[in-house]
Amino acid sequence: MPHRYRIQFPPHDAHHLEQDEVSFFVMENGRKTRLRFHDYDQIYPRPGLYEQVFYERLKCNSPEKVSEQLKQTLDAYGKRITELRVLDLGAGNGMMGEVLKRNGVARLIGADIIPEARDACLRDRPSVYDEYYVADFTDLDPDSIDELSGWSIDCLTSVAALGFGDISAAAFFQAMRFVEVGGWVAFNIKETFLDRSDQSGFSRFIRELIFSEYLDLHHLERYRHRLSMEGTPLYYFALVAQKTAEIPGDFLERHEITS
Repeated sequence: MPHRYRIQFPPHDAHHLEQDEVSFFVMENGRKTRLRFHDYDQIYPRPGLYEQVFYERLKCNSPEKVSEQLKQTLDAYGKRITELRVLDLGAGNGMMGEVLKRNGVARLIGADIIPEARDACLRDRPSVYDEYYVADFTDLDPDSIDELSGWSIDCLTSVAALGFGDISAAAFFQAMRFVEVGGWVAFNIKETFLDRSDQSGFSRFIRELIFSEYLDLHHLERYRHRLSMEGTPLYYFALVAQKTAEIPGDFLERHEITS
């Protein structure tokens, strides 16, 4: 049986906080530790804590949702998900990978920037990924680029990992460049990232990218990502697109995107 934790959400109103600023308490051995939602290097080493907080208490359903939309889109275009070679960026402890594996993808490569994520995945879901890289996609060395290219990736997924400083525009852009022309991209983003009033670098990058000539957007759906600590629905967009052309290396600079 997975370990059960005593979890306590702070009594204060967190509506004014960004999602990466919200925190909770975990009680262990008589001690009360405060962890931010995005303190993954401290959450992942505690087996089952991530699932207990985000999937049990806060009802996150994004891996299932994004995977479902990817499969439905492929089915509609006569493509088989079982033929995909997927790079799962921001793979964490393998929640998205587990769903993709269940759907029978041909190859599945995980990647995250912190070793604690890979350690947790190998501990909890050791058979999900064919390979799991701990790497900063903004600073890949030539050997890593060659190795990743050797997988002939034709699908990129990223769930609950984009924005908030977890995966930068530059890192996602580099991952996109590994996808073969004709391949697919499936990810989710906070709903405000598509609002032109959001002028952050990541928001501008996503808008420029999905409406560019380099991607053909097949599916865009607003859905409930999870609940807030107060029980309020948090809405995201699920997107599925096809890469139609190589993305120029100066794409970010051309659009003056720095983060």
